[in-house]
Amino acid sequence: MRISALPLTFAAFVLAGSAHADGEGRYRMEKTDTGFIRLDTASGDISLCREQDGQIVCRMAADERAAFEKELDLLTKRVEALEKGGTTALTDAKPSLPTDEEIDRTMTVMEKMMQRFMGIVKNLEDGEEKAVPEKGADPQKT
Repeated sequence: MRISALPLTFAAFVLAGSAHADGEGRYRMEKTDTGFIRLDTASGDISLCREQDGQIVCRMAADERAAFEKELDLLTKRVEALEKGGTTALTDAKPSLPTDEEIDRTMTVMEKMMQRFMGIVKNLEDGEEKAVPEKGADPQKT
């Protein structure tokens, strides 16, 4: 008589699953009338398993399969919409350049900032601590 290694292997899986109560193993397997149920103790996923052609084959439970199919359909629709939509934020890599007016406005602001900064530096070098008068401000009279 030849003894199959499959029952021994499966017994090892079941023992490893029950050892999870002691903090060992990730999966727990329980025998049912039609096969086995494998519980992933880390994620909570359940798979239905049965022996087929000398191997244990596990498949997702019906509710997980339905959720998987729904997510797959949603992703397929999103991909089709992106392909039909033409340009998107990811495919539109050409940025628009600023206009001449925007460049002139930016340069004017930068020039004013540099003039004020240089005025502060000059005052500090001269030993004076007075503030740089703003353009259009009336001189102070004493």
